[in-house]
Amino acid sequence: MTRDSPPFPTRRETLACFGGGLGSIALASLLGKTEAAASTVPPHLTGRPKAKRVIYLFQSGGPSQMDLFDYKPRLNVEQGQELPESVRMGQRLTGMSGNQASLPLVGSPFQFKQHGESGTWMSELLPHTARIADEITVVRSMHTDAINHGPGVTFMQTGSQIGGRPSIGSWLSYGLGSANQNLPCFVVLVTKDMTGQPLVSRLWGSGFLPGKHDGVRFQPARDAVLYLNNPGGLDRSSRRRMLDALGDLHRMQIGKSGDDTLETRIAQYEMGFRMQSSIPEATDLSDEPESTFRLYGEDARTPGTYAANCVMARRLAERGVQFIQLYHQDWDHHGGLPGGLKRKCKETDQASAALVIDLKQRGLLDDTLVVWGGEFGRTNYCQGKFNANSFGRDHHPKCFSIWMAGGGVKAGHTHGITDDYCYNIADGAVHVHDFHATLLHLLGIDHERLTFQYQGRHFRLTDVHGHVVKDILA
Repeated sequence: MTRDSPPFPTRRETLACFGGGLGSIALASLLGKTEAAASTVPPHLTGRPKAKRVIYLFQSGGPSQMDLFDYKPRLNVEQGQELPESVRMGQRLTGMSGNQASLPLVGSPFQFKQHGESGTWMSELLPHTARIADEITVVRSMHTDAINHGPGVTFMQTGSQIGGRPSIGSWLSYGLGSANQNLPCFVVLVTKDMTGQPLVSRLWGSGFLPGKHDGVRFQPARDAVLYLNNPGGLDRSSRRRMLDALGDLHRMQIGKSGDDTLETRIAQYEMGFRMQSSIPEATDLSDEPESTFRLYGEDARTPGTYAANCVMARRLAERGVQFIQLYHQDWDHHGGLPGGLKRKCKETDQASAALVIDLKQRGLLDDTLVVWGGEFGRTNYCQGKFNANSFGRDHHPKCFSIWMAGGGVKAGHTHGITDDYCYNIADGAVHVHDFHATLLHLLGIDHERLTFQYQGRHFRLTDVHGHVVKDILA
């Protein structure tokens, strides 16, 4: 430094240059508003999210669309007659009904009415969902490539019929990060003691994405997350010292090997430590008022029921969890559909509607996307011998119904039209990839740009397909 050189800035002056001092640095870090952060926004983020989080109420097994949301009186008029070949058009059937000598049409035994100012048609089996008719969009024109449960559920949950791809929640964790450093970004809740098609952990797995994007399954037990709490004889301070020492060892190994997967392991250990406090608070329903159980139903008092999981989903949404996946099984009614469908609706109808009502009352519905639906629909013909009092329907991938609420979708809207036989889509078709593209769009993500390179290829949730369904956007 020469005599004519300007003096070095003081420490205080140096810090002041970086966003106006320590306070500004801290604030900018918390809010993510620095110019540097703005310049490094990932290209898949559009900056225009309508939803901050998703609650996906997945009804595994394939709910019957023409008995719930898609009113088809022609089926009742022509009940017992053969499915016209001009309608089927040689489309494949499953092995469970493909060899039947006859495919007799069967109408719904349930009454339908229009509800709300929107005039949305719904079955008598859904009296509570009918109360929120003006809050939801019913999509009657979903279709899928899969005709059996394994590939069908996998397709709806991962965008591929082949297992091993990342699930929706994992893609969102990868694309958005976490809004709460003390809770997982992606939580899974499965109704306890359910029968039906099995649900396997790969449905909420991260596939080829880093393991930190796996869904975390909560159990309906004292320890909601397995192996989270300290074993007997180990207190919290001891665990803290253990993790600090383990972290030091991992960092030494990183310095030698450059294995950055150890950084993920350190982060997961730290998340687990924080979750020891956050999980018990989030999963304890004892502080819920009586009004909650009146709204969701008495089942909500029993841990692990669908109703209790809906309450849990709302609590997690309040605490910043961005993707909450509920699974409810046994909608697969190949026989005994009238009784089986009544039972499933009784288990789910009140709590599903209550969740939407509750979110709206708390000011959360506008930025929470709620989705209800299964992996495919059911056939308009009877599987096996027809009995008006106890019949079944086979799998049908060509058209089925789901509903969505909040999070930037239209309220009191019905999208898509199926033919009079509820066999083919007449207008407004929505493929599974279109559904995924729309879901990502509502979260401010360009589905074509959210990619991950694996084995020499850039993969995405929507594969090489998918269009945003603009007609359902608010």
